[in-house]
Amino acid sequence: MPFRPTLIAALVLLCIGLCIGWILGGEEREAPPMPPPGPTPALPFQALQPLPPVPALPAERVALGERLFHETRLSHDNSLSCASCHDLAHGGADARPVSLGVRGQPGQRNAPTVFNASLNFVQFWDGRAGSLREQAAGPVHNPVEMASSWPEVLDKLRADASYREAFASAYGGPPTAEHIVDALASFEETLLTPDSPLDRFLRGEPGALDARQRAGLQRFIELGCVSCHQGVGIGGNMFQRFGVMEAPPPAVARDSGRQAVTGREADRGVFKVPGLRNVALTAPYFHDASAATLEDAVRTMARVQLGQDMAAQDVDLIVAFLHALTGRWQGQALQ
Repeated sequence: MPFRPTLIAALVLLCIGLCIGWILGGEEREAPPMPPPGPTPALPFQALQPLPPVPALPAERVALGERLFHETRLSHDNSLSCASCHDLAHGGADARPVSLGVRGQPGQRNAPTVFNASLNFVQFWDGRAGSLREQAAGPVHNPVEMASSWPEVLDKLRADASYREAFASAYGGPPTAEHIVDALASFEETLLTPDSPLDRFLRGEPGALDARQRAGLQRFIELGCVSCHQGVGIGGNMFQRFGVMEAPPPAVARDSGRQAVTGREADRGVFKVPGLRNVALTAPYFHDASAATLEDAVRTMARVQLGQDMAAQDVDLIVAFLHALTGRWQGQALQ
């Protein structure tokens, strides 16, 4: 069955609405006053949560995974790496409507950011991979993406003495498919981006959000955005139909979404809800890249998911809040 809000989720939203004045302070939505200094109460039921610290993983495996993430020999023609579609210098995505594979072939869907991907409950828009390790094999074998295979990749890496040494140091043996995906996943698990303004606010720093961002957070909760975009990833932990209250445009409807994975007609048009962390850096938006800007994305979500023609002021405030989700990686602000 497609996702429907549960009774618990409804109660969560009701409690959030009742407590919103207590949490954020003030009644004026346009520019609520800053709260007094001191700890800020956590949102009810932990609807939004700060990111955890970057996990401490074996350094040799993380370093090997980082090298493999930028290794073009994973592709058939040695032209593409993981970083080609997930540029760590630009939000972990590539700013294209769809990424280009070997021989310039266009992909089917917009590439999501790799930052914080370890927080997602499944990988890919349609959820066909249950983990980062399972996901890593997909692009390597996809004929439109890297168009390669493990035997081909392993032949290349085993011919390189520096890779033989690196795998022996990290895993005690030569390169294997299992060790490649483990190293890649280990590196990607370190790609958390903590210390966004929202993280600092949730940890008790009231001034981390300015007045407009606080008002945007209030509207984000009141209007119901938080029913799907919650948790530590501000999304990424459930499936949802694209077009709950209004049918999506024909171009969107042509993508069967999760139905291609499950074979169930009820899953047609259902996709993983994306996490919103660093969302200001990852335009264009949605699986089909049909929203060029955050403003476009917010208006579309309000209409097709919530059944609302959102006021321009609310759009502006929510966009201001979404900018507060940009975090830091390796001590530097993402750009």
